Amino acid sequence: MLTTLPNLLTLSRILAMPLVVATFYMPSPLGPWIGAAIFAVAGFTDWLDGKLARAWQQQSEWGRFLDPIADKLLVAGTLLMLTATQRLSTSAVLPAVVILSREILVSGLREHLAGMRVKVPVTSLAKWKTAVQMIAIGVLLVGDSGPEILHAKFLGEGLLWIAAGFTLVTGYKYLHAGIVHVNVEETRRQAQAIEAGTMKAAKPSQVT
Repeated sequence: MLTTLPNLLTLSRILAMPLVVATFYMPSPLGPWIGAAIFAVAGFTDWLDGKLARAWQQQSEWGRFLDPIADKLLVAGTLLMLTATQRLSTSAVLPAVVILSREILVSGLREHLAGMRVKVPVTSLAKWKTAVQMIAIGVLLVGDSGPEILHAKFLGEGLLWIAAGFTLVTGYKYLHAGIVHVNVEETRRQAQAIEAGTMKAAKPSQVT
């Protein structure tokens, strides 16, 4: 059901995205800190909803459908706003592009494999990637509004590069697994087509 607590937590991440975007139009330091707080709570729900769904046996199709959408909306929207407001340095735009490209790749791959009824499991490295990525974005939201000793922008961009490294590795693994499944399915269909063609060719010879 959509109204279970895990699903409501997932929906809250979707609602959090426009709230985070709104904080970019608030004055500093209030806006950056509120944005970081909202993002941190939303990131925590990403861990909590899955844990509760498994513990309470409330895993559902709604959850499987909404969870990746909520994550990608939150991450993509925030990274785009950080770039648009020049709170990311020019060099840090590159790992942001890598992360967003990977999200598009995996989304397309999952959609295609879902049509083949093939599930792509989330790897441990992908979970680490998500954790580092969320911490990096949260720190970048604070940015120059944080204590000078924290060097939030430098720290956040460094973590974003690390997340991009994880992204490349996990993206390649997902792509490789997808290609294997697609090749297997294509081979199966070709075999079925050949078999069907052979059967059709055999029918006239059976006529006496």
